[in-house]
Amino acid sequence: MSPPTPLDSGKIDAMDRQIIAALKKDGRMPFAQIAQRLGVSPGMVRQRFHRMVQEGVLQIVAVTNPLLMGYPTMALIGVKADGNRLEEIAEQVAAFDEVIYLVLCTGSYDLLVEVICRDNAHLLRFLTERLYSVEGVRDTETFIYLKIVKEIYSWGSPEGEPQNKDDREEER
Repeated sequence: MSPPTPLDSGKIDAMDRQIIAALKKDGRMPFAQIAQRLGVSPGMVRQRFHRMVQEGVLQIVAVTNPLLMGYPTMALIGVKADGNRLEEIAEQVAAFDEVIYLVLCTGSYDLLVEVICRDNAHLLRFLTERLYSVEGVRDTETFIYLKIVKEIYSWGSPEGEPQNKDDREEER
């Protein structure tokens, strides 16, 4: 699957940004409530929402807490891999159930892989039986999380400014 490409500035307008801002506060907010806040019809909100979902601009998902779901061991793994097969290696590693986030990057490592495991024994099995079995994985360094201090799933607008008056007032 290809990564999404940045949309040209004409596709996401101020109204879309306000719809996104409302959904960032409450992903289950009814279209009618969003429409009332923005002074437009629920049909307009629904149409724009579905377009943005279809174009990959946004998605609405349930976010679970791995600790409460029986996965108290979380780690970030820096992976050095064969450069001529980097994307193929990344796809193979991304297919493992334990992997919740994977990026190709610059720096000391070629891949950064975030995993969740039931315990340290599960993490060890993942490293030795799964990750190291991928042809082209040369070296790794594992960072086990002790405490998550900040975790967000909502980013600001590209301009970094709140998009409506209600957002500005809540930040104060």
